[in-house]
Amino acid sequence: MDAIDLYQSHWDDPDTPLEETLGAYAQLIRQGKVKAIGASNLSAERLAEALATSKRLGLPRYETLQPQYNLYDRDTFEGPLAKLCAAEGIGVINYYSLAAGFLTGKYRSEQDYGKSTRGGGMKKYLNPRGLRILGAQDDVGKRLAATPAQVALAWLIVQPGVTAPIASATTLEQLKELITGTRLVLDADALFALDKASAAA
Repeated sequence: MDAIDLYQSHWDDPDTPLEETLGAYAQLIRQGKVKAIGASNLSAERLAEALATSKRLGLPRYETLQPQYNLYDRDTFEGPLAKLCAAEGIGVINYYSLAAGFLTGKYRSEQDYGKSTRGGGMKKYLNPRGLRILGAQDDVGKRLAATPAQVALAWLIVQPGVTAPIASATTLEQLKELITGTRLVLDADALFALDKASAAA
């Protein structure tokens, strides 16, 4: 590999001046080691500050943002951050598209925690709202002949500002399921049901 196509800062360090971080990226780009830069887990305020710093000092700017965003975890991205990304033309490649596996539907009770090493982390999702989301996914999936994971991905793909959701597969069967989910078209009734079920309580 001659160069990294996209180099993303995973977690922001508020104690490091943005000028220093972006300056280091500028050097990597000048050296031909990196083609473009992005960031993860930034607030709208911090992203706006980074963009302003890039413009003011003539430094490379973040071209992508990688936030946590899915049917359950909506509040950190929707609103000011999503609007800023859209206004600035920043590509959004969200992670945890399936909420660490919860939105696949395989965790529906505490007895299901043992299904994977991630099972213990499902406690934060296994609540009335989480079960309401799974129920809506089930209903939509039955009507459209799709799995919960496919429904969750299809919902993300049509969200304003989302460029490409990131989802993990550990088997070839899971990969095929996710690929099929990228082709699923949700109608207005499906989108309404999913939005209503996943709305913050």
